[in-house]
Amino acid sequence: MQPLARTLTTVDRFGNWSADLPLRLFLAWEFFESGLEKFNGSNWFADIQGSFPFPFNVLPPDLNWQLSMWAELLLPLLLLLGLGTRLASAGLMVITVVAIAAVHWPSQWSGLAELAQGYTITDRGFGNFKLPLIYLVALLPLLLKGAGRLSLDHWIKARIAARA
Repeated sequence: MQPLARTLTTVDRFGNWSADLPLRLFLAWEFFESGLEKFNGSNWFADIQGSFPFPFNVLPPDLNWQLSMWAELLLPLLLLLGLGTRLASAGLMVITVVAIAAVHWPSQWSGLAELAQGYTITDRGFGNFKLPLIYLVALLPLLLKGAGRLSLDHWIKARIAARA
């Protein structure tokens, strides 16, 4: 076997075990940090309640705050452990879509050129949806494929298969 082929085979084996781990660590940190900010901060959801999509726009702001805070504290821990990864990813995607709709989407835009101005990480009045969109894209492989081999999901599945 050629040295390059041997190296690529080794990288493939390593990737099969750990390719998802950087995504899980990154997303767990980002969402947990947001949950801690809510835990230590004051509820500002009443100011944007009308911007929430259904059904969150009909829930009381205090309930939305609690749901968001606890989801952003607990679901990242599941991601970190690789336990219920698909469910945790779906929950975090819902939170992110609500955040885009309520906070990050431009309040007014008349064309794609104006909408594209919101694709930024600094808020200059055109929205600020680049970072939440990055989170959605990073969550997608975890939702579709799961946590991979280096996870409690994989360990539990292997234990169940061994008993069957």
